[in-house]
Amino acid sequence: MDENMVDVLIYLYENYMDGENQPPTDQGELEAELAQAGFSKIEIDKALQWLDDLAISADASSDSHSAGSMRIYTADECAKIDVEAQGLLLSLEHNAILDPASRELAIDRLLAIDHPALLEEVRWVVLLVLMNRPGREDAFTQMEEMLYNVRPAYLH
Repeated sequence: MDENMVDVLIYLYENYMDGENQPPTDQGELEAELAQAGFSKIEIDKALQWLDDLAISADASSDSHSAGSMRIYTADECAKIDVEAQGLLLSLEHNAILDPASRELAIDRLLAIDHPALLEEVRWVVLLVLMNRPGREDAFTQMEEMLYNVRPAYLH
């Protein structure tokens, strides 16, 4: 199976984080289930660490970023987040789905992926970030609708 860490995150979201089912309380059981689903131990470990780091970053995140400020990407960021993905992040911010702190958290989590982020992966990362940001429930709902809507979503 040619899966990556983001596929493990998507599996976890679709099976547990959407509120319908609870994951096993024992991490070993969860890892065994993920392995049974076809994910490699390396990708499982990366995904669980990624989620732990997201929780830590979300707790430490502050809203000190100025609204309306322009985000300039570094060369290292551009290597992982292409122009199309940057445009998606900008569009989400202009449409109030991402606030500056959530945008920075999403960028941080995109950089933690070990390959350049695909556009679909950017959407999933934003969804997971918003799920971990108190007070961003409406934005999370909008992002979830965008992600699962098969037709292109037009934001106005």
